[in-house]
Amino acid sequence: MTQTHLQAPPARTSRPTPPVTPERRTVALFVALSMALVVASIVAAGSGQLPVPFVEVVGSVLHRFGIDLGPLPSHPRGEATLWSIRFPRVGMAILVGASLAVAGALMQGVFGNPLAEPSVVGVSAGAAVAAAAAIVFGLTFAGAWTVAACAFIGGLVTTFVVYALSRADGRTEVVTLVLTGIAVNAVAGALLALLLFLGDTQAREQIVFWQLGSLNGSRGAYLLVVAPLAAAGLVAAIAFSRRLDLLALGDRPARHLGLHVERFRMLTIVAVALLTAAAVSFCGIVAFVGLIVPHLVRMVTGPGHRVLIPACMLAGALLLVCADLVARTAVAYADLPLGMLTSLVGGPLFFWLLRRARRTAGGWA
Repeated sequence: MTQTHLQAPPARTSRPTPPVTPERRTVALFVALSMALVVASIVAAGSGQLPVPFVEVVGSVLHRFGIDLGPLPSHPRGEATLWSIRFPRVGMAILVGASLAVAGALMQGVFGNPLAEPSVVGVSAGAAVAAAAAIVFGLTFAGAWTVAACAFIGGLVTTFVVYALSRADGRTEVVTLVLTGIAVNAVAGALLALLLFLGDTQAREQIVFWQLGSLNGSRGAYLLVVAPLAAAGLVAAIAFSRRLDLLALGDRPARHLGLHVERFRMLTIVAVALLTAAAVSFCGIVAFVGLIVPHLVRMVTGPGHRVLIPACMLAGALLLVCADLVARTAVAYADLPLGMLTSLVGGPLFFWLLRRARRTAGGWA
């Protein structure tokens, strides 16, 4: 009698999980940032003293594009509030946040210094002095746009002054440029204090409020002015990304690889001045966005600028939309200064990043 042996069925082998490649992580990051920005923008547009439900905001947007799939705002003033006040303010927050974050990424890339930010070359200080001068002396050459126009021109002029003063023998050393920027910022601070002394009470309040930063009063007409300037700077930043990667190797290796370092550094500083001046001209000084956002994004994307700059664009826009939402809704019937909020959050966050870098690498890597 033969004995049969029962064989156990072969064990099922689990299919190996595909590794998370850098490309997949990058795609996931861009999808997450884009979706978060869209949701945050819709929530911000519907929040305020006149609340508009999420579905009604979406329905209003779709209706403008000829698609009637959602309910329109039920409040009689809801549609007008969205398109005359809320959407321009959200759009300005997106432009300002993206511009400042990308300007910070450019500064850190061209200087090779993680502490660099747009204010290093005097853009913010020059814009503040020019705006304060327009307020104190009552300049009206551009009507209601005079303060913004003066801030934009002042930011650009100060940047070019810093760059010209730091040049020696046809070259611009990074250390010299930073030290020159510190000196010019100190002079600008003194001029700003003098203008505060010369101005009356109303002018002082207006200058202080402008320095603290706010998106209150943003309108579609302002958006049409800032958008082309910001778009030009953002497109230039994306075009510079490959050369920024070469510059990260050092000036001498970058020259051997065919990069005209001095010309490229000048073009990058012009792009930074354009982005920052356009951002602060209508909303005042918003601190820490250009310093913090590139650091946070670099922790996910790595140092490559071809991914870093577009990611900073989305992350900066998301940050400022959320910050402005808090500024409008944290206190009832009040609009908190935007620059104050970003400084309150950015200061401790930057300190945490500093401690983290020192703990993991013994200093800034």
